[in-house]
Amino acid sequence: MTMKDVAVAAGVSAASVSNAYHRPDKLSTDQRTRILSVAQDLGYSGPHPGASSLRSGSVGSLGLLITDSLSYAFEDPATVLLLRGIAQVSQMANVSLALLPSGSEAVPRRANGHRGAPVVEDVWPAVQRSVVDGFLIYSLPDDHSAVTSVLNRGLPCVIIDSPRIEGIPFVGIDDKDAAQKAAEHLLELGHRRIGILVDRLRPDGSRGFASQSRIRNAEDGVARARLDGYYSAFRRVGLIPSEVPVVEAGGFLFDEGRKAAERLLDRHDLTAVLATTDVLALSALKVLRTMRKTVPDDVSVIGFDDLPESAAAGLTTVGQPLVDKGRRAAEAIIQSVAGETVGSILLPTTLHVRASTGPVTTKIAPAATG
Repeated sequence: MTMKDVAVAAGVSAASVSNAYHRPDKLSTDQRTRILSVAQDLGYSGPHPGASSLRSGSVGSLGLLITDSLSYAFEDPATVLLLRGIAQVSQMANVSLALLPSGSEAVPRRANGHRGAPVVEDVWPAVQRSVVDGFLIYSLPDDHSAVTSVLNRGLPCVIIDSPRIEGIPFVGIDDKDAAQKAAEHLLELGHRRIGILVDRLRPDGSRGFASQSRIRNAEDGVARARLDGYYSAFRRVGLIPSEVPVVEAGGFLFDEGRKAAERLLDRHDLTAVLATTDVLALSALKVLRTMRKTVPDDVSVIGFDDLPESAAAGLTTVGQPLVDKGRRAAEAIIQSVAGETVGSILLPTTLHVRASTGPVTTKIAPAATG
C-alpha cells in the first residue's frame, strides 16, 4: 500500500496525503480526518521515515560512541550525568540518540603513524551501519578504530573529553591542570607516601599495578592527562613519579574500583590516595573502612568528578560540570549538523576540599610504664 493508493481512494492528491502526515496545517481538520481514516481502512501506516530523510537530507538521529559496553552508559555515574545534560537540550526532543558501545579492544596502530588520520581498513561495524546525521564521541582511547570509522563517514562530529583531534570540535576540561591542583593539595598537607588509582590506561582489560612502560604508553587521553598533572606536582617537590605506585582498575564501575583499591592498600603503607575518578575514590573509602583505617587521620583520599554522592561522603574532589558538558556537546553537534561553524569548548573545574583530606599525622607510641 502506497501514498498514491490512499490518494486515489480518498479522491485527493498525493501531496495532500503527505500533508496529512507531515504538514497538517495545510489541510482542513475534516480533510485530514478523512484522509487518515481512508489510510487506516486500507492498512496504510504512513510514509516510511527513510523516504522523507532522503528528500530532506536528514534522518533526525545522532550517534553517541561510548567507551565500553552498553550497560556502562547506565551504570557509570559520570556518564549518566552526561546523558542527562544531552537530554536537556530542547532540540533533542525531536532527535533520536543511538548509543554505540565501543567495547574493549587492543587498538590497532596506524601504518602512517598519524593520529586522527582516516584509514579505510579500520572499520567499526556499529558506526558503519548507523543511519545518523552526526556523531558524539565520548572519551575513547587514542587511535580507536571506532573513531577512525567515524572520520571515514565524513559526517559532523564532536568529541567529548578524548581523543583530541585537530580540526574536530571538542568539549571538555583541562584534565592535567585540574589533576595537578588535586595533587598539590595533598602535597601541601605534607603527604609523600601517595598511591594512585586509575580507571584504565588502555582498553585491553588489564588490571593491577601498572608498569612505567604502560603508563608512558597510555592510550586513554583523560587518564594520561590526569597522571601527567599528578606527576607535574610531584616533580615540583622532588617526589619521583616512578616511585609512586599506580593501580589500574581496568574499568569504570564500583566493583572494579573496589578491587583496585584493595590491591593498592594491601600492598603499600600510604598516607594518601589520588584517584582519577570519584568512583575509584569512593571505592577506596569503603575499602579503608573495612581495613579499620580512619579517613583522613590514617589515609587521605581525593577523587575527580564531584558526583552527587561525593559531597555526602565528605570526599575531597575535583568538580567538573558533567551535566553542562553533555548539554554543550549536544548543542554543538546540532549546530554542526545544521552547517554552522562550531569551536571547541573548555569548561571550568573546581577543587572541593572536604573531610576526606587532612594533614599527615604523626602517631606517637604510648609511653612505657613501670
